[in-house]
Amino acid sequence: MAMNVLVIGSGAVGSFYGALLARAGVHVSLLCRSDYAHVKRHGITINSLLGSWQFKPAQVLHSSAEWQGPADVLLLCTKLVPGLDQAALIRPFVDAQTAIVFIQNGVDIEPELQAAFPDNEVVSGLAFICCNRMAAGEIEHLAYGRLVLGNVPGFVSAKTAQLAALFIRAGIDCQATADIVAARWQKCVWNAPFNPLSVLSGGLPTLTILQNQEALVRNIMHEVVAIAAASGHQLPANVVDDNITKTYNMPPYKTSMLLDAERGQPLETEAILGNAVRAAHRLGVACPHLHTLYALLKLRELSAIC
Repeated sequence: MAMNVLVIGSGAVGSFYGALLARAGVHVSLLCRSDYAHVKRHGITINSLLGSWQFKPAQVLHSSAEWQGPADVLLLCTKLVPGLDQAALIRPFVDAQTAIVFIQNGVDIEPELQAAFPDNEVVSGLAFICCNRMAAGEIEHLAYGRLVLGNVPGFVSAKTAQLAALFIRAGIDCQATADIVAARWQKCVWNAPFNPLSVLSGGLPTLTILQNQEALVRNIMHEVVAIAAASGHQLPANVVDDNITKTYNMPPYKTSMLLDAERGQPLETEAILGNAVRAAHRLGVACPHLHTLYALLKLRELSAIC
């Protein structure tokens, strides 16, 4: 019997990875708010390095009342923004056998769902991808796409291994790891400089930021590496150089935080920067560049509501 997956969060990431699972033979349904009418009628167009195709979800939902479950996996791909009660959002869809998999940015974000669903598998996921929502029901995959998945705290279940195998079958690299926290810090090495700098620079793409402020980017990255090490997660020695090289080689890219800022939507400031800064203070690690970025981004948020 095919796995049943419900995707909550129908932006670029949720739509893309949901479409991949559908290609692998999974029954994929989608909770879709803003593009509901379009997706219900037309599905979602995926333009990807892996080809272009139309993703027609098994169910397109506008509310929990429409759900015909249960779900083997609930794939949560929402942004971590102020005021979002993730537990309340997903609770109507969670049954005893449902594994809750979240693909989201940030560090130290697992405890909320662990506390709310102590009897369910909770799987932390990271997407290393350049992917944007271009219009209603239209997703553009520009580069990369690797996924890392791991149960919290610290193991890989049979269902997680099965999910990773399905993503690999669909054509994307997916690693299951027992140390997902280290992988989160590794993702933060890239997110911490480029997401806030893209907003604070007034909209510059990643390549332009790097070409003009590589030293600043490197300093920020090294601070994240130091915080990770102090928290017990030693990242690869080449992690900064590797991120710099990959950014030079990928197409100029508008970060997800920049797109949110341009649309007047809340930013993932706390998940990406605030949690890292608080971890540094707790562990006694100096992070002057990160602290300054965080303060400036908080001022940017304040200016947007004044």
